[in-house]
Amino acid sequence: MEIVIVNDADTAGTVVADIFDHAVRSGARTLGLATGSSPLSVYRELARRHREEGLSFAGLQAFLLDEYVGLPDGHPESYAQVIRTELVNHLDLDSARVFSPNGTTGDPFGAAAAYDRAIAANGPVDVQLLGIGANGHIGFNEPTSSLTSRTRVKTLTEQTRIDNARFFESLDDVPRHVITQGLGTICDAGHLVMIATGEHKADAIAAAVEGPLAAVCPASVLQLHPHATVVVDEAAASKLQLTEFYKTVSAHKPLAQHY
Repeated sequence: MEIVIVNDADTAGTVVADIFDHAVRSGARTLGLATGSSPLSVYRELARRHREEGLSFAGLQAFLLDEYVGLPDGHPESYAQVIRTELVNHLDLDSARVFSPNGTTGDPFGAAAAYDRAIAANGPVDVQLLGIGANGHIGFNEPTSSLTSRTRVKTLTEQTRIDNARFFESLDDVPRHVITQGLGTICDAGHLVMIATGEHKADAIAAAVEGPLAAVCPASVLQLHPHATVVVDEAAASKLQLTEFYKTVSAHKPLAQHY
């Protein structure tokens, strides 16, 4: 796992955009996208590069990490809609090739299994973007999720619902269930890239990076992955013990080595 510590949130977004830029220009065909507040700086920078520098996403496909169960098609907070508003509508990425779990079906368990099969049939995902929750969740894999889990229906913790209530009119409007890629599904991707900013993510980052590999911190599964990059600002890195080592490694990367 490579830990990249930068000064602020905007720089973190630029570094992650660099990773996606390099992947796309190097022939990546399948991207893994996340929603929430953490990826927004990445998406703004990718949209700028498309608009001003000609970075093209034509011909690529993308898979989302997760989706709420029960929100109607077109709901502004459904992740299928959010990703289009925040990113896809600003690129030349074909919206019809941006896939998400079907949270509107009467059979979410069947939809979860079908989505996992679709990723396997059309993947692997070349580079997967991840955020991290304050409790260490990635995707909607809440604490105690199996480290080898596949795409499935999950029940959200009350804290996650409270954290997400800012996007809805009230806490009562936040769904209790989601379809999420499992930790095993996520780890099938070729490159995992996590971004975290702000002091409120510091405990989760410390547990994921330097704590034990444990289901109580789902993001610790990145420790098992052969190519994982964690990009954090100084605030999110504030609880790490090996900060100076991480900075030294970043400062002295071999010239030919990319993130």
